[in-house]
Amino acid sequence: MKCSLISIGDELLIGQTINTNASWLGSELSSRGVRIIKTLTISDDRNDIIQAIDDSLSVSELVIITGGLGPTKDDITKHVLCDYFETELEIHEPTLHRIEEFFSKRNRPMLEVNRLQAALPKSCTILPNDQGTAAGMLFIRNGKWVVSMPGVPYEMKSIFSNELLPLVEKEFELKSIYHKTFLTAGIGESFLADMISEWEALVRKKGFGLAYLPSPGVVKLRLTSFEGLERAEEIDQLFEILENKIPEFHFGYGNDTLSSSLGALLCRNGNTIGTVESCTGGAVSAELTSISGASDYFMGSYITYSNAKKESLVGVNPIDIEKHGAVSQEVVSQMAGNGRSNLNVDWCVAVSGIAGPLGGSEEKPVGTVWIAVAGPERIFSKKFNFGDNRERNIKMSVLGALNLVRREILGFNEEKK
Repeated sequence: MKCSLISIGDELLIGQTINTNASWLGSELSSRGVRIIKTLTISDDRNDIIQAIDDSLSVSELVIITGGLGPTKDDITKHVLCDYFETELEIHEPTLHRIEEFFSKRNRPMLEVNRLQAALPKSCTILPNDQGTAAGMLFIRNGKWVVSMPGVPYEMKSIFSNELLPLVEKEFELKSIYHKTFLTAGIGESFLADMISEWEALVRKKGFGLAYLPSPGVVKLRLTSFEGLERAEEIDQLFEILENKIPEFHFGYGNDTLSSSLGALLCRNGNTIGTVESCTGGAVSAELTSISGASDYFMGSYITYSNAKKESLVGVNPIDIEKHGAVSQEVVSQMAGNGRSNLNVDWCVAVSGIAGPLGGSEEKPVGTVWIAVAGPERIFSKKFNFGDNRERNIKMSVLGALNLVRREILGFNEEKK
């Protein structure tokens, strides 16, 4: 089954809002054997909407539209669809009742524009919205489906999961597809591919799909079975081989993150952790505490953005700052070691670097970052250079810090030279 996705909204086109709906729908549908062949992002314009529907119906059995169903005058999708399918609007009483209850429960006044959201095309199947006021709509013409849902992500997801998906699964014979994703950190895509070339050949020989999915600091490997769960055990076995081949780079599966993986490792060992941060400004701590239950192992942090605070809060020797600079092995090692003592934790990770775009030098260009991990037996430090983009440098520093702690706990870090 082929599907096209259409996202409506000027806010998506100008980058004001990130289009998460298309990626979520693509993931949900493809996992059920629906082939996504086209995604379009268009403005709230009548001609653009009609053209997008025409183009999509020419190649797809299912067209899903998100956005353009709000109460304001610039949301015209419902009216365009009404004309396109040669029908007219009428008040849909069950939807009107839902809208009235929605405002009553929140003790908010209901305006006429809200009431008009219950005016829906006669010829469509209404897809109730339990999370908001804009109902979804399903039109069928010549065996092809056109679905319109609100653009608010949690409303769209509710309608899709509770209303649309059961109808699609009942009407179309979908062939399940099974995916499993292997997560790596601390190695680039090309180096990883070279290291596991023999394993990749085995995967191809067995007929599985393999995709490399790189992002800053992380490379994901996704294996796909086009026979669904029937071959899930084979994929598990292949990933077990890979785990044994590159244990130092593997940190989890699926939706795991470095912070969740490290948190689980700390919990298993009954360990605690703290941070001392300079260029990351608390971002490492924020990532660690983004995990529910982090209070079991995360004890606290020092944000020592200035040299004075490095000295006064964690006792870095001012002579070393003067001699080696704040971004140095000597300073970051003291940050980690003294931070471990002050915070009374098993592990402390410290970060000091030049995020940019200002502050670099020939000796220490923008993107130079020192990270140190202090543990029960030693302080391990490593120098990185992440490039010249400030946002990327901070993100890579966070991931680098978490990964360095993980590797140190597991004994994968090389010895200091």
